[in-house]
Amino acid sequence: QMRQLAMIAETYDKGYGHFTTRQNIQFNWPVLADIPAILSDLADVEMHAIQTSGNTIRNVTADHFAGAAADEIADPRPIAELLRQWSTDHPEFQFLPRKFKIAVTGSPNDRAVTKSHDIGLRMLEQDGKPGFEVIVGGGLGRTPMIGKVIRDFLPLEDLLPYCEAIVSTYNVLGRRDNKYKARIKITVHENGLETFRDLVEDRFAELRPQFGGADQALLAEIEEAFAAPAFRNAETGAHDAAYAADPVYRSWADTNLAPHRNEGYAIVSISLKAHGATPGDASAAQMRAMADLAERFGHDELRISHEQNVILPHVHKSDLPAIHAVLKENGLATANIGLISDIIACRG
Repeated sequence: QMRQLAMIAETYDKGYGHFTTRQNIQFNWPVLADIPAILSDLADVEMHAIQTSGNTIRNVTADHFAGAAADEIADPRPIAELLRQWSTDHPEFQFLPRKFKIAVTGSPNDRAVTKSHDIGLRMLEQDGKPGFEVIVGGGLGRTPMIGKVIRDFLPLEDLLPYCEAIVSTYNVLGRRDNKYKARIKITVHENGLETFRDLVEDRFAELRPQFGGADQALLAEIEEAFAAPAFRNAETGAHDAAYAADPVYRSWADTNLAPHRNEGYAIVSISLKAHGATPGDASAAQMRAMADLAERFGHDELRISHEQNVILPHVHKSDLPAIHAVLKENGLATANIGLISDIIACRG
């Protein structure tokens, strides 16, 4: 997929792409007549641009360390995929008052920034039962607001009908007279959380009987697709030696590596924030270099973070010095993850 994005950047754009806070990529300079060909090329590698704009439910985002993080309670990726399938082309939600964004996290360290979303879902357990803390009405932009808890605990099996109740209530109550007042954060603020919650709960009571368990059967199938890769056991001496001897490598390791649930592995964040460059931009050559690294060292997996960086979620520590060397050759070894220069920017 990353190689296909590189091809699209070179063929139809100006040789680069811009990775976004929605964990997507933007091509900002294609000719309108080329759009059908671009969409066809994306479809060839199981990618699309459905609901990436417009007043719809946008792509669902999750913790970019999901399934790998040492601090994770539960993997949010199957939940995000279930929500994606439910929301894609949903006939009731194709002309909402304004765009609508959902995020899911399965970690107490909220890397999905759930409180800045229209719906934020925090996975947790109560008396051994899986469920969610549901947050509503967060957002950034010209009127930033922190989301409010609408349900302290929602059982897993109630997730889709409850989310549908929230969006359905917003679709009726949200303003359409002023697009700057049309997001759900304004709807909750103007009507009050208690009023909005009461309306959601009433709608949920109507919707819940319509969900007979097919969504839970689908979730079980989705979970199988997110099985962990086959981790290997090997010595980590190469990483330990490089860390002790090379201060440049040590600086990169201190900032750009995160703890993995497997002690022999690390999560690698590839910074797209080289000093003096546009945050989030990557050239076609850089995309191919990252694809090569994923294929050689990362179980064929790359992810995009909402901080507009690229993640190798499963890397054995013995491979880290080789990865760092390739990143240096391609201008991708900036050691600044989480620092002030790791800034986000919207090119749109």
